[in-house]
Amino acid sequence: MEENQIILNEVLSYMKEYHVASYDENTGKGLVRHVLIRYGFSTKELMVCVIINGNSLPKVEKLIDRLTAIEGMKSISINQNTKKTNVILGDVTKCIWGDPYITDMIHLRDTKDFSLTDTAVAYHISPQSFYQVNPVQTEKLYSLALDYAGLTGKETVWDLYCGIGTISLFLAQKAGKVYGVEIVPQAIEDAKNNAALNGINNAEFFVGKAEEVLPEQYEKNRVYADTIVVDPPRKGCDEQCLNTIVTMAPKRVVYVSCDSATLARDLKMLCENGYEVEKVRCCDMFGWTTHVETVVGLHRKDM
Repeated sequence: MEENQIILNEVLSYMKEYHVASYDENTGKGLVRHVLIRYGFSTKELMVCVIINGNSLPKVEKLIDRLTAIEGMKSISINQNTKKTNVILGDVTKCIWGDPYITDMIHLRDTKDFSLTDTAVAYHISPQSFYQVNPVQTEKLYSLALDYAGLTGKETVWDLYCGIGTISLFLAQKAGKVYGVEIVPQAIEDAKNNAALNGINNAEFFVGKAEEVLPEQYEKNRVYADTIVVDPPRKGCDEQCLNTIVTMAPKRVVYVSCDSATLARDLKMLCENGYEVEKVRCCDMFGWTTHVETVVGLHRKDM
């Protein structure tokens, strides 16, 4: 993306002019660790978040002047990460100019030929929220997940590892009730705001680990599921989460995976406990790499 290089050039020029040192992972010294850039492919809005090894940037107003001159700039933030780690983002993010988010749109696609449909959902995206980087393939991926869920409008659906509600809000348009679970508090705040932004009132979101929230809601509050959608990180689903899915016995499970090894491991467990793979499709999110996303639809054998 052309804007990436323009933004990075401005940040590097600012650092050179005002003698702002870059961070050295070996010594733990230096101020600027990373520059996170996000782009709304539908809205053309830009976000910049500078991750620093400290509390503030010197002459920060000069950096703001440079970045706000770039067309489409909507949000500028500073994220504080003072830990000696290779984890990119710290816990504290401060918006220093504009809004604390950008807005983007994801459209549904017909899963037969992947042409655009009239259904679209708007999303607020903050610096600490996960968001897919390939806009065209993202629409195909989420459209497949919704298709495999086989919803009729009455189902209760759990969306585990839901992020900012990207899949949840599409599911909510076709289901009776959707519950989303995500460990990142900022992402859940975005998910709630995104539901309100789109006028969706049948989606409820929980902050926490899927392997803790799902058993608690099932065992204590007797919340059931007709369909469960999981979109875990590369490590796959926690064993306790899978055990609870098997115990809840939803009619359908949709598994969205970014790692084929953990996908195979988790499918083995589900298929040994009453489920059968019905549909599988890969989505090439990361062109010219070995990585793909995979969508798998499973159903209970006894239903």
